[in-house]
Amino acid sequence: MKPLALFVAHQPAGSRSRVTCQYKCGNACFHEVPNTSSNTYFGDIVAGISRRRMLQGSAAAVVAIGAVGTLAACGDDAGAGSAEGGPGMGTGFAPVAPNTQDAVVVAEGYEQGVVIRWGDPLFEDAPEFDFYGQTAAAQARQFGYNNDFAGLLPIEGQPGKYLLVVNHEYTTEVFMFPGYEPEAITREQVDIAMAAHGLSVVEVHGEPGTGQLKPVFGKYNRRITATTEFELTGPAAGSPLLKTAADPTGTKVLGTISNCSGGVTPWGTVLSGEENFNAYFIGKSADPVSAERLDRYGIGESDSPHFWEKFDKRFDIAAEPNEANRFGWVVEVDPWDPQSTPVKHTALGRFKHEAANIHVTADGTVVAYSGDDERFDYMYKFVSTRKIESGTGAASRRHNRTILDAGTLYVAKLTGDHPDRIDGSGTVPSDDGFTGKGQWIPILRTGEDGRGESLVDGMTAEEVAVFTRLAGDKVGATKMDRPEDFEADPKTGKVYVALTNNSKRGTAGEAAADEANPRNENKNGQVLELIDDHAGTEFTWSLLLVCGDPAAADTYFAGYDKTKVSPISCPDNLAFDPYGNLWISTDGNALDANDGLFAVVLDGDRRGETKQFLSVPVGGETCGPVITEERVIVCVQHPGETDDASVEAPASHWPDGGTAQPRPSVVAVWKAGGGRIGID
Repeated sequence: MKPLALFVAHQPAGSRSRVTCQYKCGNACFHEVPNTSSNTYFGDIVAGISRRRMLQGSAAAVVAIGAVGTLAACGDDAGAGSAEGGPGMGTGFAPVAPNTQDAVVVAEGYEQGVVIRWGDPLFEDAPEFDFYGQTAAAQARQFGYNNDFAGLLPIEGQPGKYLLVVNHEYTTEVFMFPGYEPEAITREQVDIAMAAHGLSVVEVHGEPGTGQLKPVFGKYNRRITATTEFELTGPAAGSPLLKTAADPTGTKVLGTISNCSGGVTPWGTVLSGEENFNAYFIGKSADPVSAERLDRYGIGESDSPHFWEKFDKRFDIAAEPNEANRFGWVVEVDPWDPQSTPVKHTALGRFKHEAANIHVTADGTVVAYSGDDERFDYMYKFVSTRKIESGTGAASRRHNRTILDAGTLYVAKLTGDHPDRIDGSGTVPSDDGFTGKGQWIPILRTGEDGRGESLVDGMTAEEVAVFTRLAGDKVGATKMDRPEDFEADPKTGKVYVALTNNSKRGTAGEAAADEANPRNENKNGQVLELIDDHAGTEFTWSLLLVCGDPAAADTYFAGYDKTKVSPISCPDNLAFDPYGNLWISTDGNALDANDGLFAVVLDGDRRGETKQFLSVPVGGETCGPVITEERVIVCVQHPGETDDASVEAPASHWPDGGTAQPRPSVVAVWKAGGGRIGID
C-alpha cells in the first residue's frame, strides 16, 4: 500500500497529516474557501454598547450558574462548582515539555491508564476486537473509531460510577483495514466504517485508590451509528428540503456522522455537533440555486474518501439531492434511556457544528453556543423561550428535552476598539490587549408550535434553518478563524471560544486581519473571551490568548510574562476545572511537537499563565477533555496517522505497544498516590 498516492499533494494547516485532512474534513484547507460573501469586519454595529451594562449582565449570570451549574457537572460527585481557592489553584504541576514521543506523556507525579479503545466490546455478547477479522456486526457492538468528545455523567446514588459518553468523529479506512484498496472497497468495509461512527455510551467504574476508570457491561451501554434512526425537530422538520425517497416525511434520518465535540446539558442529555459531514457526499447539481447551496457547504469539491456512495446511494447528490441537508445539525442523545430516539434540532441551524454548549441564566433561560468550524465562518447562539425545569421527574425530563425546539437563533458580528492599529502582524494594539464589542443578529425565530419565522430578507424560515451559512452571509456576520468549541465559565459566566487557525487569512482575495483575528496566515489560532448579555444581543470581547511560540512577537498570553508559559498551537476543545481554570486541547500543533492539553489561569496576577499538562502520541490529536478534582480524561484521536505510515508499517503502536496497530482510545490521568489534580 502507498498511502500518499491516495491524497492530493497539499500542505495542511499546522502539523496535521495529509491523510488526516483527507478522511477527517475532505481536504477543507486545500479547497477554495466556501464563504465567498463580501462580509467585512468593519460593518455597521448597534451603537451605545455599555461595558458597564455588560458587566451587570455577567453578574446575573454568575448567580444563575451557582443555582444550576451542578446539574450540568460532568465531573465527580463533589460537583464542578464545589471547590474553592484563589486564582491559579489547580494548576500546581510542573509543565510537560514539548515532545514527539509515541506515548501519552503526563506531568511529573501523575499516572495514567487507558479506559477504553477502538473495538473494545460494550456488551456481553460482543466479541473481543480482532484487527484482522473485523465485521460490521461486531463493530456495531464495540467501541467506535476516532473518539472526540467525552462526557462523564455521575450515576445518581452510586459513588464512583458514571456513564461515559463519547463521539466517534470519522473513520480512516486506509489504517483500519489490512490491504485496503479504495477503488475496490467492499460492502463489509463500508458497513464496518458506518458502524464505527456515531456515539458510544458505556458505564465505567472508578478503581479504588486511583483515578482509573474501568468499563463494564452496564444496562445503559449503547452504540449509535451511521444507521441509527434519528428524529428531526424544529422549523425544518417535514420541509421539502429534508424529504428523500427513503423518508418522504422529512422527519426521520438514518445516522449521524462527523460527530466532533459536544456538551452535557443540565437536564442530563448529551449534545453532539455534526461537523465535516460534507466529506461523505459526492456530486454536484445542475440547478444553479442548489449548486450555490452545495458550494457554500463544501459539498462535491472532490470524491468522498469513504466511498459510501458505492453501496448507499443516499450519499450521491445526483441520486438523492436532499440527503446532505439532513446532516450538519446539533444532535441530542439521552444516555439514560437506551431505547430513546435521538434528535436533530433544526432550530439551532445547520452548519459545521463543532459542538453546542449550554449556559443557563438566572431566570432559567437556556442559551446554546456553537461555532462553525470553517475558515471565515461564524459564531452562533440559540436563546430558548422555554425555561429549564428542575427535578428529575418524568414530566421535567420530557419538558427539558424540548427546550432547544423553541427560541431565537443569532449570529455574531464583532468590531474592534483599535481598528487603525491592526496590520496583520499580531502586534498588541494597546495595554488592554485586543478588545472590542459585538452584536448578536437574530436570523431565525421558532415558536412554541415548532413553526419558524425568518428574520432574514429573501429567505424562508426553512431556508434559514437548512442553509444557515447563507443567512449569516446576508446579515453581515463576522468572518472568524475557524470557531470551534464554546464554553461558558461556570464561575463567572464569561464565554470562551477556541479559534483554531486560518492560513488563508489576509491572503490574496481573502479577508484581511482584524482585531479578533489579528494575524495574517494564522497558523496557531487564538482564544476569544466574551462578556455576554446571554439572553440579550450585546457583548464585549477580548483575546485571552494569541497562540504560538512564546518567543515570537505575534503571540499574546493576556499580558502574562511569556517566558513563563508553555508553547501552545491550534486550540480546539475547551473545558473548566473545579477551580475556574480553562483547559485547552489542541489539534494540529504547528510548533513541531505533539498535540497536548493545557491549563490556563483566568484571573489575578497570573491571568494568562499557560501550562502543558500532557501530550498525546505521534500523529494523534487531543480531544474531549474532562477535568474533575480527582482525574483528567482525554480522547486520543487518530494516533499514528502520518503520511508515511501504513498498516504494514505503523507510525505508532500506542496504546498496546509492541508491534500492535494504533487504536484511538480514551485515557484517564490521576495524581500518583491520590489527591486532587493540580493541587500540590
